Amino acid sequence: MRDRSREGGFTYIELLATAAIILVLAAALVPIYRWDQKRRYERWLKADLEVMRGAIDQYKQLCDEKKILETDVDQKCYPRTLEELVEGVELHSEDASEVKTMRFLRRIPTDPFTGEEEWGMRSYQDDWDATSWGGENVYDVYSTSTLLALDGKTRYNEW
Repeated sequence: MRDRSREGGFTYIELLATAAIILVLAAALVPIYRWDQKRRYERWLKADLEVMRGAIDQYKQLCDEKKILETDVDQKCYPRTLEELVEGVELHSEDASEVKTMRFLRRIPTDPFTGEEEWGMRSYQDDWDATSWGGENVYDVYSTSTLLALDGKTRYNEW
């Protein structure tokens, strides 16, 4: 005959120990996940800033080459707004026989930290560290997020 007190299965203590180990591992993974997510957002922000600044530089170069006609002296060959980069501008050939429309951005990117399509902007006439936009043109863009970056020293609006 078999002894029923020795049947297979887990004891209550073994189940508690297993649950405790799983909880400790899960608690360790949450900060790692948050750090990884913030790192991905930082890469996304850097890429968005690079694309917008590249579009501004391309606009400036074409304007300096007289392919984009300036309508205002205060513009200094920079776009008036980010929307102008999305909507496009007319490109003129040297002999003025051909006019094409060129778009520099498909859309205004979303800031990953604010979740908005709103960006801080500086015009050419503003100070290099200005936090308000003069409105004459768009010389530079930056994030409006004041969160601290993973390096622990800079804020995203300083990038």
